[in-house]
Amino acid sequence: MAFISLADELTAKGSTAVENKFITKYMPVLDAQAVKVYLYALYLSQSGKANYTAEDCAKKLEMSEDDLKNCFDYLEEFELVSVTSRSPFEVRILDAENIYGSPKKLKPEKYASFASAVQSIITGRMVSTNEFMEYYYILDEYSFEQNALLMIINYCVNLKGNDIKLAYIKKVAKSFAEEGATTAKKVEEKLSSYTSSTPALIKIFSALGIARSPDVDDNALYEKWTKEFGFTDEAIICAARHFKAKNTQRIDAALDELYKNRKFDPVEIENYCKERNSLYSCAGEVAKSLGVYMQNPTPYVDNYISVWRDYGFEPDTLVLIADYCFMQGRNSFERMNDYIISLYEEGTITQSAVTEKLEKTAADDKLLKGLLNRCGLSRKIIEHDRQCLKRWREWEFSDDMLFAAADASQGKSNPIAYMNAVLSSWKAEGLSRLNQLTEHAPISAGGSDKAIIEQHYYDLRAAAKARADKALAKAMKDEVYADARKQLNSLSIKLAFAEVNDENSAKELSRRIAALKEKSNKRLVELGLSEDDFVPKYKCKLCNDTGYDKDGKQCECLKRFIKANKL
Repeated sequence: MAFISLADELTAKGSTAVENKFITKYMPVLDAQAVKVYLYALYLSQSGKANYTAEDCAKKLEMSEDDLKNCFDYLEEFELVSVTSRSPFEVRILDAENIYGSPKKLKPEKYASFASAVQSIITGRMVSTNEFMEYYYILDEYSFEQNALLMIINYCVNLKGNDIKLAYIKKVAKSFAEEGATTAKKVEEKLSSYTSSTPALIKIFSALGIARSPDVDDNALYEKWTKEFGFTDEAIICAARHFKAKNTQRIDAALDELYKNRKFDPVEIENYCKERNSLYSCAGEVAKSLGVYMQNPTPYVDNYISVWRDYGFEPDTLVLIADYCFMQGRNSFERMNDYIISLYEEGTITQSAVTEKLEKTAADDKLLKGLLNRCGLSRKIIEHDRQCLKRWREWEFSDDMLFAAADASQGKSNPIAYMNAVLSSWKAEGLSRLNQLTEHAPISAGGSDKAIIEQHYYDLRAAAKARADKALAKAMKDEVYADARKQLNSLSIKLAFAEVNDENSAKELSRRIAALKEKSNKRLVELGLSEDDFVPKYKCKLCNDTGYDKDGKQCECLKRFIKANKL
């Protein structure tokens, strides 16, 4: 059984968090009275008792206010608290620096000569007692030689000036200690290595217009850029200029990107950045044409522009497509992507091919608008209309025949469906010229009967599509499934290229796609759905609820419907 356990009823009650390092490091050596004061101070700080005074605290702990203050002074010597004000008496609880090792009550008198040396180095201001205590702590905790720490302080002052902050000196000192440089000899060696790289950093800073002097952090980055990554000074400057990086953090990010893309030589970097800038410029032009605001263009470049460029679409062609998509209400990158995929799948990629396609589409839309007007409809053109026109042209009907069918469809409840039936009937009867219509009725069945038939099949198709659309809409409302579906679309496109260019990448993409499919299918099951629910389920599998087979002949289901309804 554990030495200490917690009663069940206690787990539901409030508690005060005490750092493990206080228990393991400080509590064994602290005065018992001071431990009591420290724990109660922790309780007050975490329970939100902002109006508590030193007098209240002393009374609660059954001690005098002077004894309480003496305890806090004692705790301050161990750097567990900081007395921030004497009147009124205020205390701030500090973080204990290290879990291991024994805390030592610092004795400032043993550092008198060191303190004098520190003040002679930092001449621009008076060094405070608290700051001296920080230096004493560093000496004691990290086993620094006094001369070693003085060399570090002198280096920092020379680098940053007399307004140097304590936090920076502590940061540098700790970085030296972590590398084992705590003696004067090792500090001198480390500072020499900084000095050797300083001219190169000064050259880089000067070329980029960075006014400040290089510091320890810059040196660490320079070591990474040159030794780990293998960039030359010229390549670093070239990269910074092309990425418009004006500080070392942005230079580091730029070099990380170049390193991942294996671009090291200035010529390679320049060509890479030109292509990169071209992609960003293209993203801006496409967004402008679509009427889309991009707060951060990078995701649009990565997920759309770069993919479209890999398809073979030129920037001017993408802008042309974006203009068309805006006019058609496809004014988003995602909806434009759907259209581009359709163009890519049919091999329409070059600007001349896309222009021809769009001109033909415009001509078709103009024809469809005229047909809709003749049918008595004033609505916008929808994709279903375009699919119908494509089928009618495959049936080899002229525009005159289409307008004749539109005239016959005026006043019907579903003119386009009725028009489709008329043309199908004409095709079955071999009527292909306008003058042949004078000898035949527009359709074989009576007008009202045919309207009933077409309305029946229209309702069947609409119901099937509505069920599928409703299922997909339900799934896409779920963030988990919607995100997985979008990722799958993007990865599938990338896989198509990887299978040709990079076998290893293709295997990794296939693995990710399989995992995403498993995730999306699992989520669909949780939603009570399956991918099969997204496909319209037509009542008749032979004609897909049109009433006519692929050759334009009456389907068996239509014959049964006519017989059953005595049409």
